[in-house]
Amino acid sequence: MEIKRDSYLNDLKNRMHNGMIKVITGIRRSGKSYLVFTIFKNYLIDTGVQANHIIEIALDDRKNKEYRNPDTILSFHI
Repeated sequence: MEIKRDSYLNDLKNRMHNGMIKVITGIRRSGKSYLVFTIFKNYLIDTGVQANHIIEIALDDRKNKEYRNPDTILSFHI
């Protein structure tokens, strides 16, 4: 069963192209990751964004430990 998060999805859609970084906050197990990694990703794909143009990084995954280091410089050039 999927819980619709239309309000949150609309908030993300409305702020997509404002040049700001989006920070999703909430209590544990409230669906933050599901909103971004599933619902929003599906929206992007449905609107024509190629899946290989979407970057997903789960910062709580051990394999992404290097990205949690505040001294690591991480830059993306678009």
